[in-house]
Amino acid sequence: MSAFRLKKNYGGMTVAGIVRSVDPAQGFMTLSLLSGDTIRVDIARSTWYQVLRNVGDEARDRVPEPDGADVEKALGKREDVTDKAMWDAKRQLLKYIRPNSMVSIRGVSSQNGDDFSLSARAVTLMHSEPGRYGWEDTHWWLQQIGVLFEQWMDVLFDSKRELTENDFSSFYRTNLDFLGGRTANDTQECATMSRFLYGLSSSYLLTGNNRAFSAASACAKYLINAFSTLTHDHMYCFWKFGRKHDGKSMKDIISSQNGDDFGTYALYEQIYALAGLTQYYRITQDTTVLFYITRSINAFEKFFHDEKRESDPCFTGAGGYFSHIDPVTMRPDSPSLGQNQMRKNWNSIGDHIPAYLINLLLAIDPLPVAGEIDSWKQLLKLCRKILDECVENILTHFPPEDDSKFVNERFHADWSVDHEWGWQQNRGIVGHNLKISWNLTRCGHYYAYLAEQARHEGDGAQQKKYQSVSKRCYDTAQKLGKNMEEVGVDLIRGGIYDALERNPANGMPTEFAWETTKDFWQQEQAILAYYIMSGIPDEHLPKENGKRFLELARYCTMFWNVFFIDQENRKIYFRTTESGAPVVQDGYGIQGGHAIAGYHSFELNYLAHLYIRAYVAKMEGQDESFCLSFRPRNCEGIKTFNVLPDFFHPEDLKIIGVKFNGMPQNIRDSSRFQIDIENIKPGAKIEVEFMPIRRETASEELRIRKEREGTVEMSYGTVG
Repeated sequence: MSAFRLKKNYGGMTVAGIVRSVDPAQGFMTLSLLSGDTIRVDIARSTWYQVLRNVGDEARDRVPEPDGADVEKALGKREDVTDKAMWDAKRQLLKYIRPNSMVSIRGVSSQNGDDFSLSARAVTLMHSEPGRYGWEDTHWWLQQIGVLFEQWMDVLFDSKRELTENDFSSFYRTNLDFLGGRTANDTQECATMSRFLYGLSSSYLLTGNNRAFSAASACAKYLINAFSTLTHDHMYCFWKFGRKHDGKSMKDIISSQNGDDFGTYALYEQIYALAGLTQYYRITQDTTVLFYITRSINAFEKFFHDEKRESDPCFTGAGGYFSHIDPVTMRPDSPSLGQNQMRKNWNSIGDHIPAYLINLLLAIDPLPVAGEIDSWKQLLKLCRKILDECVENILTHFPPEDDSKFVNERFHADWSVDHEWGWQQNRGIVGHNLKISWNLTRCGHYYAYLAEQARHEGDGAQQKKYQSVSKRCYDTAQKLGKNMEEVGVDLIRGGIYDALERNPANGMPTEFAWETTKDFWQQEQAILAYYIMSGIPDEHLPKENGKRFLELARYCTMFWNVFFIDQENRKIYFRTTESGAPVVQDGYGIQGGHAIAGYHSFELNYLAHLYIRAYVAKMEGQDESFCLSFRPRNCEGIKTFNVLPDFFHPEDLKIIGVKFNGMPQNIRDSSRFQIDIENIKPGAKIEVEFMPIRRETASEELRIRKEREGTVEMSYGTVG
């Protein structure tokens, strides 16, 4: 097919890249894009510049004024030119654009047959200093989570600083309008509230804000008391879909009201009822909360898990979890389930890992020192079993066929692939593929820890087993990450796309299922996936992969911070166009809702801070440590408290500081992420400061950066 050249075609265009050269006299710059293309961008008299702002931020432009002699040498004297407006524009170009700077540019593209030009209008620098990125500074994600948290709290609870269970009963609602105001729909959805609890808990972990802790405590109480349903023997717990006023009182809504899951117990909704509770449990070690977590897991195993049962042929022992059960018969084979009958999917398998398993394992592994230890051992054994099976199912059944880049997401009971289900059909979701990359990398770190543990215990067979699983996790994560780079990452503007056809029929590498839009939750998966994969241990990470993953992480994070932040309302847009224009029609402008919930953005803030601190080289003079806050309740004679921030590789972090209520404590072993709490009062504030150790990939990044600046320095190895 011959090239398609339009005449007199004009429109808006967004590009993002690294400045390779700048010519102030001629009024243009050249950018290197993620795609490998180099593009010339001209300036106009109306071109303006800004330095990237955080949510709710003041102007951050600290670019120094150029030397007058340099300006005159490059552009001549202003009084000697006729077009003074253009001279001013060229001076701005000289001031702001320097090689090695990342910029995002919104401009006007003009095409007339073979002729093409791009003229910049809005130019956003990622930092006032070339080669730096605002979101990799120490404070960025702390500020973002703090502002988002305060905005959510003020919208829902006005000026209240101390929250109670009654406040959540009276004022919390899932649905809010564009500005955060109340809508006619006053439903309180359980899974959405739990996601909000995750955000409140993450805010406290990162900032130590007492308002966040007060809100998290109140939310956890209300969630349990209003939405949990225990069976007669208190062995199993199910979660109501929601609560809603019926004109006289609050009415319980038992089964799901969401379109794809209507009238069912959807496993992913039951799973996400635990997301906030487990993050809150990590802060408090409150055994009352743990009771409901463990009873919910029991329900997953009893009613959704496909393990062989001789008396029930429905459960074949194929493994994995059914996605839905009938809330009346409590079975996955009920005809009332329709297209969800006897199905398994990504959510019913993979969502266990990020929603509750990782945080629960962080809290109980290593086992707490307590009077009664057998129940803790049984819980740890169960959690590891679930993790092992979920990881094995993902590694075995999800990877794409040779003719596709996308994982399989939906299955029949026997694991045969279902490419005809509902809206998904034979389509891939970019964010789901990268969510798998992110979580397999986390699991790779955990299995590396278990391998190291087995080595210390002299168990060579277990060590080899865990090393093998760890490697498979790392390898599959990287494969999916590279696949998405080929078909799902926007290599021109940054960010990632949404739903794509698994097998493109348009002659292109990528075919869109609907439009070229980008959703906020998928950007989160991409950012976390590429940052954490850049920190995979060197023996599993080809150097070119580590460098590219870091580059992809930065371009995705750039798109998030430039286009998804609603500065005026201090919130996050749900959806944008491919170029970053917010999509607000058809309900996408709401602040609250089933999908947005104050969850993914808070999860991004929390984990991006951790991963960037751990894996990205800091500029000379920058501090590398980070802190988390906890507040254990000292329940049931538990004498220790686990503080590892996430699944990290054993060589990633060490503890360099611990404070109880502001008072420094001695650290006997900086590699032991379990703190003795026997002698502190219940509710005491624990602050733990961490320092990254393994810095090889980051050191190479620093070496390249210094080489560009003309000051080559050899790799500095590990810190500490």
